[in-house]
Amino acid sequence: MSVTSELSYWEAFAPGLAIMFAAIALLPWLDRNSTIARSCLLAVCAGLQWRYFIWRITDTLAPVDHYVDFGFGILFLLLEFLTVVGATLSLLVLTRTKQRSSEATANGVWLASLERKPLVDVLICTYNEDEAILQRTIICAQAMSYENFRVWVCDDGKRAWLRDMCAELGCGYLTRPDNSHAKAGNINNALRYLESQEIQPDFISILDADFAVTPQFLDRVVALAKDKDVGVVQTPQHFFNPDPIQANLTSKHVWPDEQRFFFDVVLASKDAWDGAFCCGTSSLIRFAPLRDIGGFPTDSVTEDYLVTLRLGETGYRTVYLNEKLSVGLAPEGLKEYVVQRARWSLGFMQIFRGPSGPFSFGNKLKLVQRMHLVDTFLHWTATYYFRIAALIVPPLYLIFDIQAVYANVPEAISHIFPFMVAQWAVFGWLTQSRVLPILGDVSQLLAATHIVQSVTVGLLRPLGHKFNVTAKGGDRSAGFVQWSFLQIFAGYLCLNVAGILWAFALNPSRPLADASALALFWTWYNIIILVLACFVCVEGRQRRAGERFGTGENAIAVIAGGLFPINVRDISTTGLRAFGRSPAPIGSTVTIVFPDLEVHGSIARVSHRDFGVRFDNNVAQKLAIIRRLYSGRYSASVETVSPLRVSKTLAKRVFG
Repeated sequence: MSVTSELSYWEAFAPGLAIMFAAIALLPWLDRNSTIARSCLLAVCAGLQWRYFIWRITDTLAPVDHYVDFGFGILFLLLEFLTVVGATLSLLVLTRTKQRSSEATANGVWLASLERKPLVDVLICTYNEDEAILQRTIICAQAMSYENFRVWVCDDGKRAWLRDMCAELGCGYLTRPDNSHAKAGNINNALRYLESQEIQPDFISILDADFAVTPQFLDRVVALAKDKDVGVVQTPQHFFNPDPIQANLTSKHVWPDEQRFFFDVVLASKDAWDGAFCCGTSSLIRFAPLRDIGGFPTDSVTEDYLVTLRLGETGYRTVYLNEKLSVGLAPEGLKEYVVQRARWSLGFMQIFRGPSGPFSFGNKLKLVQRMHLVDTFLHWTATYYFRIAALIVPPLYLIFDIQAVYANVPEAISHIFPFMVAQWAVFGWLTQSRVLPILGDVSQLLAATHIVQSVTVGLLRPLGHKFNVTAKGGDRSAGFVQWSFLQIFAGYLCLNVAGILWAFALNPSRPLADASALALFWTWYNIIILVLACFVCVEGRQRRAGERFGTGENAIAVIAGGLFPINVRDISTTGLRAFGRSPAPIGSTVTIVFPDLEVHGSIARVSHRDFGVRFDNNVAQKLAIIRRLYSGRYSASVETVSPLRVSKTLAKRVFG
């Protein structure tokens, strides 16, 4: 069945094209930090979104007497309604942003004037990470320029070698007889120990085992905690390795990690609405109020978010300092990526169902905090349920003639196209192209099935769930296929391909309505994101033992008394690569002289374009290299995103 319309295709496309040309003309001139500009543009997006949804309600439902179509249509419409409500709340949050760097700088004068700096105990939480990861984290923590801090390694793995390494490096080592309540229990064990000490800290700082901080980390976050009602200072998480999307789609040089949108844009906006929250690692927490609430809550596997809520109930706020002050390991494979997201979604459902939930009115949460909780709830529920439904609805029509959406092509274009154009343009402007339609949908799709499972379990049975650790530092020397995930995406892919083949090739007797054209376009889009998801399931091997940072710095190579200027292309803890011809053959001893460091090694590889140097495995030298590499001067981040380059990279990955 189709709905007649007097709209021509030109009339259908015209509003969207007008918005596109207006965006091209206006957006480059607008300040993305301006609340007025953000509010106006996001209001346009919200208005077009609701215009589309009102059309969906009034014009696209099946007649009531078409029981199957009407039933599926209502279910899909309900999911879409929740998604639109969640998107509207998210747009409202994004109308503001907060940058606290100038506040931290101004407060730094106060901090420098103090005769005694507040004591900070840095807690490095670890369970099963390997020696190289922990050594790097400890060394960087000890190299901070702040004057009054102690470093403690909280080892839930009870490893003798780690205890010995802590003694060698001069930091504290804490463990406990059991691993109850996972990370939260590990931290609480450390808090009890610190409380028993003669000198108790003013603050604690939480570091995951794989996060290396810059020397100025504590100087910046303690300065921002000048106001006595600041309970938590959170900083963003940056990564020196590619996440599974970047690595397996070979896009790490053109596309930033999946977390950049959240930390660079969303959390800064939440902070402007008094909705920032603790994200665990790379945070500073005031000790006394944390002690007073009984330490980290243990009734959710996302104890970091929950500690913000519990401190908020006692009058302490969380603030966000959007500066790159630490760098760590992103999930190194698809399985780790999915486990992490599933844990986050499960933990939030536990919060939602618990005493600190938005509808538990016995707590003392503010209205705006409840709004943020509802916004996050809709993100984890409606967004991912809708993502799964969107893969199924078109094939249902093409194969079984179950039509959940009754619409003709021009009417659909006239309502969908303007909203899509506005959203793509505004979010591209707002995020500096860190949100692109296809890759955004791929990132959601990768964990959607497992998140839906976790959400459902968390809502129905919120208690008694195990904390699933995100594995870090495993063996990546050989490529492999994540078959369990590939089967899921391949199943959806086969369903969508079968829909096209059945409707347009194998069943010529079936009359095709306007809905067939819509379903065809929709199905092809599903196929594109499913194909990319399948490619993400093919894990590439990691060729180097250490993370490499791109650079263009100059240095001097000293070989047999001769001095040779070199330009360093990239560097790691184990070696470097330099442009140009090698000044000596393979095996030659070389000293690389930087302005602040001399490194000894040997020529390991030579080509006509560049050469490689392997550093000597000397403990003192390795410690010095680690301090230099993770001092903040190097970055693996993609600062400028070009949609054209991203598209070419994805096409090359699929077809090349």
